[in-house]
Amino acid sequence: MAVIILIAFAGGMLVTLSRQLNGRLALSTSAVISSLWNHAVGFVILLAYTLVVLGAGGLWPEGASTAPMLAWMGGIFGAVFVAAGSWLIPRLGAALTSVLLIAGQMLSSVALDLLRGASGNGWMQLGGVLMILAGVWISRNKT
Repeated sequence: MAVIILIAFAGGMLVTLSRQLNGRLALSTSAVISSLWNHAVGFVILLAYTLVVLGAGGLWPEGASTAPMLAWMGGIFGAVFVAAGSWLIPRLGAALTSVLLIAGQMLSSVALDLLRGASGNGWMQLGGVLMILAGVWISRNKT
């Protein structure tokens, strides 16, 4: 379990680093161009990895053709997420951008869990989101 936690922690650190780098590129270009290059470079790396590890047959795995259309929309949402982060970082800073994005992720996660009927206490989860937002407000309020 410790390895899984460390991988998640490292992934979070890489997301922040990626946002910083994309935000810097967005200052010289635009958020959309920054997002385009983020996804283009990521595509090349993932394509090479897939071809080396899985071979050409790994590009279209069994069952992909029967996936619902909504399942293919993750790329669109990911592109919007990266572009938004690239645009926000230079304006709000890394910490505030990250906390607000996490609060949005938590709020939508709670809503989706409630819609799916997943186990857990929705009120406690919502309370956690409110605590994140309260932390943002406290850290930004200069009194």
